[in-house]
Amino acid sequence: MQIKVVRDVLDANKAVAEAMRRDYAAAGLFVLNVMSSPGSGKTTLLQKTLAALAGRLRIAVIVGDICTTNDAERLSKSADVPVVQICTDAFGGDCHLAAHVVREAAAGLPLQDLDLLIVENVGNLVCPAEFDIGEDRRAVVLSVTEGEDKPLKYPLMFQVCDVALLSKVDLLPHLDFNMKLCRQAIQDVHPGMRVLEVSAKSGQGMDEWFGWILKQVAAKKQ
Repeated sequence: MQIKVVRDVLDANKAVAEAMRRDYAAAGLFVLNVMSSPGSGKTTLLQKTLAALAGRLRIAVIVGDICTTNDAERLSKSADVPVVQICTDAFGGDCHLAAHVVREAAAGLPLQDLDLLIVENVGNLVCPAEFDIGEDRRAVVLSVTEGEDKPLKYPLMFQVCDVALLSKVDLLPHLDFNMKLCRQAIQDVHPGMRVLEVSAKSGQGMDEWFGWILKQVAAKKQ
């Protein structure tokens, strides 16, 4: 019975997500789901992303957290873009965003007038990977402070994502982190996955990240 209940939940979520994806496609809107564990530097990375791209793209952001509006407030100060906060403590403190929740949050956004919708998912390397939210692409952010074995410990997250960002690489001189092993771990669970080494602080790799986003948005418009 438990297996059936879980399957029903995921099937219902998938149905909503597919309907959302059709709506986004009709609007020519590219949706990016950004996931990571807490403390990976995801919000800082998105702050820099908004500052760099808001003048070139029409962007909105949906932020998921269990509590507080801290990340949404930080992002809203980075660029003049709409930012919507979801706090999951209002409905049980979910450790992920589900499709119907994102749909409700997006209902107040001018989707027809946007090029890019970024969803900053709840910080967690497990649950968010299991829930389709109608996105076009998924990105996972892994900080070099977390250790090179995380892709092996949490393989599903890396299997379902399209690009991996290894963040905070400016700290590498101060860490015992093996980049080669981390890259190999990612390839072991997701052969051919694109991996970007980035630092929101120093700017290393950020242009490549911006370029990847711009390419995805342009492809959606075709």
